Amino acid sequence: MPDIMSHESSRTELTVKLTEENFDDAVSGPTPVFVDYWAVWCGPCRIMDPVVEKLAAKYFGRVLFGKVNVDEEMNISSRFQVFSIPTFMIFKNGQPMDAVIGAVGEASLEKLITGAIGTGTP
Repeated sequence: MPDIMSHESSRTELTVKLTEENFDDAVSGPTPVFVDYWAVWCGPCRIMDPVVEKLAAKYFGRVLFGKVNVDEEMNISSRFQVFSIPTFMIFKNGQPMDAVIGAVGEASLEKLITGAIGTGTP
């Protein structure tokens, strides 16, 4: 099994490329997992990417950040009923806890994260 917590990715060192092969292992533990559903052609996804990267750096070690390319991993997106992108979901113990859809900005994503780690402040 690949080391999911190593944060290896083709995109950045702070996020993990989630695929059908590693998705269930990545989200199954007690560590919160922030999942960014995106696509290369999605303008709002590109706008949100620096925000996600900033939060991944801020919460490194407390939250695992993963990215699902919806064009490559259609089974994952349909399994969790992702019909619009960007969609951001928080998983804990294998279950989705909460989600935000759209280019919502840093404050909304941070609220999603802090809700999952049980604190109102970073």
